[in-house]
Amino acid sequence: MNEFSKSLSVSASGLKAQASRLRHLSENISNADTPGYRRKTIPFRTEFDGGHGVARVDVGRMSLDDRPLERVYDPSHPMADATGHYEGSNVDLLIELADAREAQRSYEANLKMFEQARQMSSSLMQLLRR
Repeated sequence: MNEFSKSLSVSASGLKAQASRLRHLSENISNADTPGYRRKTIPFRTEFDGGHGVARVDVGRMSLDDRPLERVYDPSHPMADATGHYEGSNVDLLIELADAREAQRSYEANLKMFEQARQMSSSLMQLLRR
């Protein structure tokens, strides 16, 4: 595997990881008002490919945030208990939006790296043809 292929492989794994992160973040944001919903999180880990000598980003197993659910007071809600409370979600929109911005920027950085490696490879091929 040449160096261009290695850089393309690394940036592609970053793109895949950030896309997965954005998908989970968007699910969290869309379910922020769903009673009983727990925030989803995914860890990233390094996967080393010894055969090609390159480390890639890999997405770990999705897990649910174990923070306690918010207690919401609304006696008219169908899920309210005798005290008028029900369990909301543990999604904090401010955190989700900040994480989404970070994931978007990381995705864009990986996309830029992928595009630059592709352009360098194309330029090298043009030079070799001369």
